[in-house]
Amino acid sequence: MSRVLGEVAGRIGEEVQVERGPLGPVQFWRGESRYLVGELLDSWLETPPWWQRDAAVPGGASAELVAVREVWRVEAVRAGRSRTSFAGVYDLSWDAAGNRWWLVRVHD
Repeated sequence: MSRVLGEVAGRIGEEVQVERGPLGPVQFWRGESRYLVGELLDSWLETPPWWQRDAAVPGGASAELVAVREVWRVEAVRAGRSRTSFAGVYDLSWDAAGNRWWLVRVHD
């Protein structure tokens, strides 16, 4: 089972701070909590659905809506906790157009 995080200001997910290494995210901050990435499980590129249109661009999608986003599925644990008993799986999305990271899904 997984949870998609709620929509905030027209964007699905929750903005997070991420430290990225050469292979992908190595840690991220969700509020005051720091999560250490133990394993990179998967990564892919995605574009938003074609039916999402920008009212400012009559008849067409905005550049932001068609921009490709990187998504990383990681296994991570809150700093100070045992990986074997407290690890969770998270989907982190890099929005290059907005120059920010989003936590878009939490897997239970």
